[in-house]
Amino acid sequence: MRCRAATSRPPAWADRVISPRRSDYRSGYVGYHLLCRQPSLPWVHRPIELRPRKREDRYVRAERALSGPLAAVCADIRARIGAVKVIDDPTELGTYACDGLAHYRVQPGLAVLAENAADVQAAVQACVAAEVPFVARGSGTGLSGGALPRADGVLIVMAKMRAIKGMYPDDTCAVVEPGVINLAVTKEATPHGLHYAPDPSSQQICSIGGNVAENSGGAHCLKYGFTTNHVLGCEVVTPAGERVQIGGRAAEYPGYDLLGAFVGSEGTLGVATEVTVRLTPNPEVVRTLLAGFDSTDEAGAAVSAIIGSGVVPAAIEMMDALSIEAAEVAVGCGYPAGAGAVLLVEIDGPRAEVDHTFAEVQRHCTEAGAFEIRIAATDEERTLLWKGRKSAFAAVGRISPNYIIQDGVVPRTALPKVLHAMGELADKAGVRVANVFHAGDGNLHPLVLFDARNDGEAERAEKVSGAILDLCIDHGGSITGEHGVGVDKAKNMPRMFSADDLDTMQRLRCAFDPQGLANPGKVFPTPRMCGEVPRVHSADETAPEGAEVF
Repeated sequence: MRCRAATSRPPAWADRVISPRRSDYRSGYVGYHLLCRQPSLPWVHRPIELRPRKREDRYVRAERALSGPLAAVCADIRARIGAVKVIDDPTELGTYACDGLAHYRVQPGLAVLAENAADVQAAVQACVAAEVPFVARGSGTGLSGGALPRADGVLIVMAKMRAIKGMYPDDTCAVVEPGVINLAVTKEATPHGLHYAPDPSSQQICSIGGNVAENSGGAHCLKYGFTTNHVLGCEVVTPAGERVQIGGRAAEYPGYDLLGAFVGSEGTLGVATEVTVRLTPNPEVVRTLLAGFDSTDEAGAAVSAIIGSGVVPAAIEMMDALSIEAAEVAVGCGYPAGAGAVLLVEIDGPRAEVDHTFAEVQRHCTEAGAFEIRIAATDEERTLLWKGRKSAFAAVGRISPNYIIQDGVVPRTALPKVLHAMGELADKAGVRVANVFHAGDGNLHPLVLFDARNDGEAERAEKVSGAILDLCIDHGGSITGEHGVGVDKAKNMPRMFSADDLDTMQRLRCAFDPQGLANPGKVFPTPRMCGEVPRVHSADETAPEGAEVF
């Protein structure tokens, strides 16, 4: 193993350099964490010796590097909340250059690690005073670029705000900070016989604040609804820097539905600093089955029959052959061999109701052509059935070096036509498409697979990805179901909405944010983004002459 003392530059022998840990900087130490490889050994993460450096020196150098409004904002925020909560080091800022949609990358001009609502308010007020844009970020798991920073702006990181401030089982609600992890709410509520129903696939790491911004869903939203159905109130720092309360612990409030407008607004109407969430009683019984089919047509027919009969499963998920292959490689889920598609159906509720509807589901699957049906007898077997589905997105990385996760919605009855059309698009473009989706509400998650090392393959995959959204719109669907619009789909909004529709939405946004400082460039298209392929953005970009940029 080769190693050497710390240096101001990474040594030439280092194969890769990992950014210094934040704690190292915050403790006044600096050094590189290196990745080097010895013959016959795997990659080794080897931190080298750190050397102390005066914190004041770092801040002086950084402030010299900043200029214009950002330098004024940096000094203002440090004066208000303390220098240790403000990051301006270019290396450390690189950590926040993207969210879960990593092919959009912009390094923020400044990052603020907020620890409470007062920190958020101070950061926003400083931005307003200097007319500098700001973007709020939760856990960074979003898949639409909704938390993509601005190079000329401030990124407000909410990950440290993880306190569950109150659990009120008698009112079936809880008050939490926006950085609280989704699954942590359910864990806290479980002793009271309650849970938090929205369950995105990333629920082990995604935050409540991010869920509110994107109106996140999940497998069980077919029966229980999306985030907007489970938020009773929010404390919000408005784009003007005021702290206001919208809604609260009561079920209903009079007046305009400002809470409904705020949830799903993707950070364009303000920053949530406290969220009151609705808790749902745990069902008496939960039963889960997995059905194997020869094709997605047969599985789709079973879905239509189940929903058409009046049964509302807690979840009904479909995976096609390619996604099953990926899951088998990744986690060995042991799904039926040779299946062209599998359906995962979960029924919950009172025992008598569940027993009746579960028998109905089995009958519809059999009549639609299921060649194998497995029923979970224990919680462990239920977890095993879900294992393949929950790992599907990450598992695709085992069979393809690159892939695009798309998110679109079609009417449930259009599923067979759309799936066939997607297959034809993929064949024509010479790329593969794996399908994992919420079949009950027609929320598709096609994964377009490609190898970026092959010339032109990434462009073809991007083209297929866009054509899939056209298919969704042509069949009466939507460009997004639960991932949000963000920066990724802003260019697609005119395909769904008329100019008058978009102007009306802009007027609502401007009522909250007349200066256009809260997460600009998201949700609404600008001339710069129309038809534009993903690329790196920089602070010195200018809009075309005469362009109207919101």
